Amino acid sequence: MANIGFIGLGQMGFPMVCNLLKKNHAVSVFDIDCEVVKKVTNLGAVAKSSPREAASGADFVITMLPNGQLVESVIFDEQGVIHTLSDDALLIDMSTIHPLESEKIRQRLETNGKQFMDAPVGRTSEHAVTGDLLILAGGTDEQIDRANDVLLCMGNEVIRAGGPGMGIAIKLVNNFMSAALNALSGEAVVLSEKLGLRYEIVEKVFSGTPAGKGHFTTTWPNKLLKGDLSPVFMLGLAQKDLGIVMDVANKLNMPMPMGAAATMVYTQAKAHGREKQDWTAIVEEIRDAAAVPSKIN
Repeated sequence: MANIGFIGLGQMGFPMVCNLLKKNHAVSVFDIDCEVVKKVTNLGAVAKSSPREAASGADFVITMLPNGQLVESVIFDEQGVIHTLSDDALLIDMSTIHPLESEKIRQRLETNGKQFMDAPVGRTSEHAVTGDLLILAGGTDEQIDRANDVLLCMGNEVIRAGGPGMGIAIKLVNNFMSAALNALSGEAVVLSEKLGLRYEIVEKVFSGTPAGKGHFTTTWPNKLLKGDLSPVFMLGLAQKDLGIVMDVANKLNMPMPMGAAATMVYTQAKAHGREKQDWTAIVEEIRDAAAVPSKIN
């Protein structure tokens, strides 16, 4: 059993605390919402009047807050965690905040002799309720080993992201892709509807192609990730197909900003001489634009 201070009882934080209590941890909580504090104290948590009090005597302090400004405030303000946080305790920020804010907080805490790790979560509030969150741990191996049992009260998988700051980094990249793919998928579905296709047909086709399965596990492993850009499906053909789709959308009076952006990248790659390379070479085109060294010899 660990003594845990938990700050932030929102949609994710409340069920996370409930799962810690189910595993018989001693949890002290702070939140400005008196009603949610009352609910969780009825389940066995101990209410505290400030983050400072919640951190007193804790082995772990967990913050789960909506933005970096609040995380910084509950740690460093007059009633902040830093004033009572033991040098032996581990502060775990499970919020999704800007990586530069997270790094600033880590450095400031370490300057004061305190321990900090980032461990944002993946999946949804439903997974928070069932204790099946994905924990993206950005601490040192020692910190993750120490926190592992506590983290697994709230999630069913802990991924070591690669060191301090890497948890929030992979969380943000994952959310970027999920959000952008949601918009792109929306364009594809609505275009299908414009063309008179039934959803069940679209779903069946997409579930067997990279459109639905994604490129990480379909097209990339046997081409790009092996350093082989010889064409299975030529980039120039993908660019041609995108052009046809955008023309169809235009004639149907359907705006497709995600499709337009993708078309621009493929057109740029073609202009740079990648027309006859495999379409996975689009990653190399983006690497060039971002001044990231190629991984292909």
